[in-house]
Amino acid sequence: MQPPEPTQPLLPESARRVAAWCGVALLVTGVAAVGVWLCVTLKTAVTPVLLAILGTALLGPLHRRLVAMRLNRSLAAMLTCVAVVAVAGGATYIVVSALAETGDQIIASLRLAAKDLATHFGAAGTSLDDVAGNAKELLGKFGGTAASGLIAGLSVVGEMTAVAVLALLLIFFFLRDSDKAADTLKSLAPGSTGETAEAMGRRAFEAVEGFMRGTTFIALIDALLITVGLLILRVPGAVGLGALVFVGAYIPYLGAFISGAVAILVALADRGVVIALWTLGIVFAVQMFEGHVLMPVIQSRTVQMHPAVVMIAITAGASVAGVLGMLLAVPLTAAVFGVVGEMRRGEYERH
Repeated sequence: MQPPEPTQPLLPESARRVAAWCGVALLVTGVAAVGVWLCVTLKTAVTPVLLAILGTALLGPLHRRLVAMRLNRSLAAMLTCVAVVAVAGGATYIVVSALAETGDQIIASLRLAAKDLATHFGAAGTSLDDVAGNAKELLGKFGGTAASGLIAGLSVVGEMTAVAVLALLLIFFFLRDSDKAADTLKSLAPGSTGETAEAMGRRAFEAVEGFMRGTTFIALIDALLITVGLLILRVPGAVGLGALVFVGAYIPYLGAFISGAVAILVALADRGVVIALWTLGIVFAVQMFEGHVLMPVIQSRTVQMHPAVVMIAITAGASVAGVLGMLLAVPLTAAVFGVVGEMRRGEYERH
């Protein structure tokens, strides 16, 4: 009896490979979509966890230094949390005070710049004038609405306070028990994948840690340099504009563009075209210094992402969770890149 002849596959090898990759892409997309849906649905619980992870990544070096000084881990974590409350509270006070003191001046300058632009560019400048002119009115309406809806206002404030307190408590526990994280991750991983899971988790956290520390340091340098430059040029609201630069630096590229554009428009309105061009030169020089010196030196050990990837991540984060999504998108993307890099390195070592 002769063996049956082998049947020919319906699809060639290349088509089957494409189909397999499409199946993998659909599976990954589906898992990611379910994950995003769960995060949005459970945002009250997920938001403080994500903020706590970012805070732990930023404060980890301070906690490790305190532990190296032979302090108890709980005491070191508590002192770290007290320090971050003091620093964050002071920084928030400085930023809010600077923006409050110079906010009217900045808005007035923007209105004047908009009128100048309307003279030369027509509708575009008029639209900017409308936005700047109605900014205080919109803020007043928002404040009146919040005051009239006292229960809703208290609910929002209470929710934000609860998120902040929960995030702070989670930071304390994450710092105190960080030495147990690797063992916990190993125990949760199925089978013999514990070492791989630990390596991927460690690499993801290192990417987030490097991003947070590097971005904070870069934001501080950018804000100081631009503030000094604006003070030298005698641009009104220089301290407030510098504070805006510092806050905007946590949204890569987009934040720098917006804060820089505001500084240039204020300089154009109050100091004329020449000073506006000098302001443009300062902003451009600081951004070039950041891109070619600060980022390669400070973030050389973290995951490097193409600007297009960063912009797509920011857009996706904004569509999912607004401003909070924009702030969280890049560090989370850095963590994903870190995990993928670790997986590729492990695959290379196996071969």
